[in-house]
Amino acid sequence: MAAVRNFTSIGECMLEFSRVSDGNWRLGYAGDTLNTAWYFRALAGDEWNIDYVTRLGSDSHSAAMLDFLARHGIGTRYIQRDTERQPGLYLIETKNGERSFSYWRSQSAARHMADDEGPLAAAMDASDFIYFSGITLAILAPDRRGFLLNLIADARASGKTTVFDPNIRPRLWESVDAIRDWLTRAAAVSSLSLPSFDDEREWFSDADIDACASRFLVAGAERVCVKNGGGPICYGDGDGLKTLSSLDKVHPVDSTGAGDSFNGAFLRYYLSGTAFEDAVIRAHRVSSAVVLHPGALLDPDKIRSIAERET
Repeated sequence: MAAVRNFTSIGECMLEFSRVSDGNWRLGYAGDTLNTAWYFRALAGDEWNIDYVTRLGSDSHSAAMLDFLARHGIGTRYIQRDTERQPGLYLIETKNGERSFSYWRSQSAARHMADDEGPLAAAMDASDFIYFSGITLAILAPDRRGFLLNLIADARASGKTTVFDPNIRPRLWESVDAIRDWLTRAAAVSSLSLPSFDDEREWFSDADIDACASRFLVAGAERVCVKNGGGPICYGDGDGLKTLSSLDKVHPVDSTGAGDSFNGAFLRYYLSGTAFEDAVIRAHRVSSAVVLHPGALLDPDKIRSIAERET
């Protein structure tokens, strides 16, 4: 029997309210790194253990969130509890398939997940593969960002695979300089970076998708895969870049979770030894289906059916 491998995702899970067809609001749980863990879990077999690392409150919503994660096979052993704060909350509205968000997260317990260093260090020690995002960094105080990146750098140096999605949300950052500085530092400690070209072009002025990929490799990432909103995807390492152009493009009903679902599906296959291009194709298939449904989290049975479908 194959040894169990540990995939750990670090970030913020929030209360999500999205409008349904009758105009009312539906409560769910989501957040970029949680969404990625969800898709990874849906496609991973018994040889994978998936943990989520965050900080929640001691309130009933936090308890319900913990129960939700556990029921769906996402480990909660490294989730800290906070007696002073609660989960953040956001509302989603969509128009012509594009999303808009309203956030209430200034008092989110997750902003303090790196204050207690012990649980975070323990999670890193137990992990084989570590996933984090620009949002993970943005919600932390600057000195806590540095602490987290140092842990991730040590993990990579010890042979663990570290994966980073910049997922740029400018309102969470104190300045444009902070965005560029911290995301470049994060790329430097990543074994694999998974940026989105539209975001990167806006904040780093990349001339084209190849320039975007090259910038991550120059920063220190071992490998890079640049997502492109359904367009051509650029991937590679220090030995060269390739572009995959033969991907079908769909018109989204709700783009929430598109990049996160791509990441989760891609990582499940790539980290299991699937060829890079085939992992990209399967991940694109999943994310293309996700944007045709409302909300960030697709049913696990449907995810498996889509990903495993032969082309």
